[in-house]
Amino acid sequence: MSDTQSQLSERKTLAIHIGIALLVLVLDQFTKAIVLTNLEPFKPLPVTEFFNLYLVFNKGAAFGFLASSDIDANTLFLFVNVGILALLLYILWLSRPGRSQAVTGIWLIIGGAVGNLIDRVTHGHVVDFLDFHYAGWHYSTFNLADACITTGAVLVALEIFKLRILFRHG
Repeated sequence: MSDTQSQLSERKTLAIHIGIALLVLVLDQFTKAIVLTNLEPFKPLPVTEFFNLYLVFNKGAAFGFLASSDIDANTLFLFVNVGILALLLYILWLSRPGRSQAVTGIWLIIGGAVGNLIDRVTHGHVVDFLDFHYAGWHYSTFNLADACITTGAVLVALEIFKLRILFRHG
């Protein structure tokens, strides 16, 4: 492949990854706007036997961590979120161009992190509304951004695991 073709391929791959992050961001903010407009806070709306739409506000980290502490968790996580975004963009800048699942995972994380960052700046908390439960057990309420961050982290972890196996046995 010539240098020109390689550069075009790299640009196309970058555009696709940025598109993924933007799609995550737009869908996250769109779903949150719908929920904020149509749901009453802290009043579950049953959808199935195991799933509710349940509007809650999270000032803490993932799964409500530090949400009820005396520290200003929203401000703390606002700065942590910006720092993580900067680190992820730096990692992408240092990485080789390619289509690895880790790079896709990082762009999913970036899209979700920006979605939650927008919530922290505009609302002072993250808007969560997806509530899964079974037989009295409830998973922590979350949103689309959280799901994409988790999916991205899994993709990165799988890539690291594959590399570890490759270097151990290759």
